[in-house]
Amino acid sequence: MIFINITKHLDTADGSINAHFELTINDGEFLTLFGPSGAGKTTLLRMIAGLEQPDSGKIEVDGEVWFDSAKKINLPSQKRSIGFVFQDYALFPTMSVRQNLLFAAQTPEQRHNVDELIELVELTALADRLPSTLSGGQKQRVALARALVRHPKILLLDEPLSALDPGMRQKLQDELSLVHERLGVTTLLVSHDIAETVKLSDRLAAIEAGVITRVCPPMEFFTPQTLSGKLQLIGEVLSIQYDHPVYLVTLLTGSSMIKAVVSQEEASFLSVGAKATISSKAFNPIVMPLN
Repeated sequence: MIFINITKHLDTADGSINAHFELTINDGEFLTLFGPSGAGKTTLLRMIAGLEQPDSGKIEVDGEVWFDSAKKINLPSQKRSIGFVFQDYALFPTMSVRQNLLFAAQTPEQRHNVDELIELVELTALADRLPSTLSGGQKQRVALARALVRHPKILLLDEPLSALDPGMRQKLQDELSLVHERLGVTTLLVSHDIAETVKLSDRLAAIEAGVITRVCPPMEFFTPQTLSGKLQLIGEVLSIQYDHPVYLVTLLTGSSMIKAVVSQEEASFLSVGAKATISSKAFNPIVMPLN
């Protein structure tokens, strides 16, 4: 269990704010920090990692105090059990994929598990390649595997997929979900992407101007909208859920989410991640795959 109650004065493009982050994170949870640029999401990650110091407050992880301003405790970053994945990969250019992971390992057991992690992120065939010979998606997988080498209590992801093209981003979302499912490491993700947040998160923490305004499942946060009149939209299928005797389909259109009830036959033509058209007929939405 992670308990966070910290303050920090932030200078942003919109002016100065006095941030106050209060948050409890469950073991093994995947939580996304969601909000506009400048709200303090990345700063919160960096304070958890020990890369920035809060002005006041306390951070406690599984009973261990990482920061306590009242008791003058500030555990150095290298002594905090964290893995951090940045947007820009931050790989050592003269080291191979395997060497990048071995450099992060601290114990014989961690070094022994390097090849298993390389296999987990599907880079076995590229283990002896230098980062300069890899694609952006492959580099990000190396960065993810390296962050997991020390079996961290917390995995921190600062918009790691935002620079990738949509197809590669979706593939790495699937791989990130698989890694989280297999390893069960508590994960905090900074993201602006609604589909990514819904796909990966158990909960999201909405942050505005340095304050966590709401913590809830992502489906609760992104208010469903209804269709009326004659209307046709194109959206991405986020989920298909069976709700006897029909199916409930959730789609992302622009920055909005729409839920529609469809029949079993209609649902059979749809798949998560695929594009679909949403049209209304007599106020009842009809969802069809986009050809």
